[in-house]
Amino acid sequence: KRGSGDLDGENYDEVRYEGYGLAGTAIMVDTLTDNRNRTVADVRHAFTKHGGNLGTDGSVAYLFNKQGFISFASGDEDQIMEAALDAGAEDVISNEDGSIDVITTPEDFFTVKDALSDVGLEASHAEVTMEPATRVELNLGDAEKFMKLIDRLEDLDDTQEVYHNADISDEVMAQL
Repeated sequence: KRGSGDLDGENYDEVRYEGYGLAGTAIMVDTLTDNRNRTVADVRHAFTKHGGNLGTDGSVAYLFNKQGFISFASGDEDQIMEAALDAGAEDVISNEDGSIDVITTPEDFFTVKDALSDVGLEASHAEVTMEPATRVELNLGDAEKFMKLIDRLEDLDDTQEVYHNADISDEVMAQL
């Protein structure tokens, strides 16, 4: 029945794949799939073709922390800090380019985002993401191969999000 289209509605599963890229970089791929066998084959092929290894469940997850991330392109740092910390944010970071990042727990993300919005502060970017606990710096050669792997993983039909702990300097990125 499945192949004939007689079934009502599809069953989609959220599946996370973990693996290693070049130079010991950790990669997590979140997928939404109706066919786990196809998806694992696609992910494994991407890793293998571009110098990585698909790992087992939990092989790299411990290298990441789930956190809320709310970014403002610019703004009144004191106002953002006061509103964010009052609403339960963990940290507020001022960046060299004038942007301001607010870090939250996943549980407090919407509370903090709404509190900032309520006082007229609109974020340029907001998401719950997997932040690497440590980073691996890549040189130009490794970065080039690594980005091919990341691009391939992101291009897979079932991929929702790709997280990694590679640290590629602005100078190296400019050469890619």
